[in-house]
Amino acid sequence: MNLLKKISLSFIIMVSIGVNAQEFDANLQIRPRYEFRNGYKAPIPFGETPGQFISERTRLNFNFKQEKFVTKLTMQNIRVWGDVQTTAKSDVNGIELFEAWVQYNFDKTWSARLGRQVISYDNQRIFGEIDWLQQGQSHDAALVTYKHKKSQLDLAVAYNANAESDLATPYIVQNYKAMQYAWYHTELSKINMSLLFLNTGYENKLATPIPTPLPELKVDYMQTFGTYLNSKGTKWDANLWIYGQTGKSNTFNVSAYDAALNFNYAVTDKFKAGLGYEFLSGKSQKSTSTDVKSFYPLFGTNHGFNGLMDYFYVGNYKNTVGLQDAFLKFGYSTTKWQFNLMPHIFNAANTVLDANKNEMNNYLGTEVDFTASYAVQKYVTVSGGYSQMFGTDTLQRLKGGDVDHTNNWAWVMVNVNPQIFSFK
Repeated sequence: MNLLKKISLSFIIMVSIGVNAQEFDANLQIRPRYEFRNGYKAPIPFGETPGQFISERTRLNFNFKQEKFVTKLTMQNIRVWGDVQTTAKSDVNGIELFEAWVQYNFDKTWSARLGRQVISYDNQRIFGEIDWLQQGQSHDAALVTYKHKKSQLDLAVAYNANAESDLATPYIVQNYKAMQYAWYHTELSKINMSLLFLNTGYENKLATPIPTPLPELKVDYMQTFGTYLNSKGTKWDANLWIYGQTGKSNTFNVSAYDAALNFNYAVTDKFKAGLGYEFLSGKSQKSTSTDVKSFYPLFGTNHGFNGLMDYFYVGNYKNTVGLQDAFLKFGYSTTKWQFNLMPHIFNAANTVLDANKNEMNNYLGTEVDFTASYAVQKYVTVSGGYSQMFGTDTLQRLKGGDVDHTNNWAWVMVNVNPQIFSFK
């Protein structure tokens, strides 16, 4: 009898969803990845043994649309195989909300979205999901969007706190305290153009012991602004971006910039080649100025730029001498296979000094990245890669470790992403 009641209740719930909902779907992602780290992010120190592990992302996504409402809920667990014993009662990281937002479409042009959400624009240089990270990246924000023909304007605000509090408390999370931005995109004949203005406020940290009563909590605001342009023809595509940064960071004045150009050409239907160059400003080690002159790409998917070994700007290389990255790209694809080869030549953008204050050669090294992927079937993809860094003494001076050691990184990943339910 109890089983019959449960079946009946489930049927009633499903019918009620069908009556009121326009669209509902649920999909699952399980993504384990093996990594061999032998000089990943920095040259491996002499005598150290490379790290090896298997990490895994498990996500459950729910998407729901009803009349003018759109909602999304994504729950995820991030783990490393073996991080708890086989009889554990709890997990290390538990379950977290990656996305949880609601959107209301006022009409065909205006909409508003509230909640935890992915913010990603253009080539993801400044704002990106960072999907390579097993945990990804999302923001708590309020977003208003205006769309008209071939143009779109996004306006967003965010304000963060540790928890509910009756009195002001220092913000201790490694995150911005407040953020506002405007992003505008339009199509101009054969050129797509985006404009971005981003204002990020980071609270100045109080030195311990923190006095009572609490002094005024000051927030430094830094502005990032610029444009992203792209265009394509029958066999070619190109993109260009220029961004500047100004304002303050940790009470210091900011004056930095980033500029890049990429060009790709389809040699055949299956083979594509390209080249590019990016310059990220930095500060000479000879400089005595307190100004921050090093550009930092904030919330970008930095793993996709400046080499897959993540030596630069992936949680590191902030407030340093800057970077010049010249690279080539070669891609070959078939129905199920995709291969990519991408060599990088890295140079410091400013002067690097050795231990005796003598200028060093600006050449940092060459990194070669090779990746391949195979679509097993609609919901299953297997991919992997191998990267090697041929570093110089200048790179060792900046990053530490031992460049005479073989510094390489390899990985293999399986992505299973089936749709488990869909209703329209």
